[in-house]
Amino acid sequence: MTNLSRGTHRSSALRRAAFIAAPLCMLAYGAIRLSDPDHGPGPAWTGGHLALITGVLLFTAIFPGLLRLSEPTAGTARLSARAAVVVGLLGVASVTAQGVIDLVVGFRADDKAGMTALFHDVQAYPGVLPVVYTVGPVLFYVGLLWLMVQLAVQRRIRVWRPALVLLGTGVMAASLDLLPLGAVFFLVALSPLGRTVPGGGAAEPGRTPVGSHRSA
Repeated sequence: MTNLSRGTHRSSALRRAAFIAAPLCMLAYGAIRLSDPDHGPGPAWTGGHLALITGVLLFTAIFPGLLRLSEPTAGTARLSARAAVVVGLLGVASVTAQGVIDLVVGFRADDKAGMTALFHDVQAYPGVLPVVYTVGPVLFYVGLLWLMVQLAVQRRIRVWRPALVLLGTGVMAASLDLLPLGAVFFLVALSPLGRTVPGGGAAEPGRTPVGSHRSA
């Protein structure tokens, strides 16, 4: 096996793992958060946010993987898929920045009141609130749902997969306490797709092939 083929194999294995590990990390974050009702500084806060950051960063492999799953395509569909990836990756950056801020605040504060004061100081900087806390993180979910819907329209995946992503997003937006449930929806929707990405192995059996792909 050449160095190039080894690199390709490792890249494919990482992508397959990311489709499973990312939702599992989100699930871990949600479960750890539920175990810490005070949501104050300490091991639970640190461990939970490390799991969240890891899970979100794994989407830097998932978004390009979904893009590859949408190909071959051209014209508007191609531009749409690439735009969705850009939007999603901007969301990844925002959520990661929020997670890092949360970690730093947790390390610096002695108690919940100290964390509240530090968060207030950070969010007082111009642009931080929309970029890191309100608008920016939404782009992550918009980009992911956009790609999943496009794949369903192309009949590369079944329609229930984007429906589950939408449902997972909805329950997480409704309450952070529902993060574990939302992560399970993401896991069911995403976990098999790493195997269907070109170069990642054989596709699942599906209904109607489109190009070289089957509907997963």
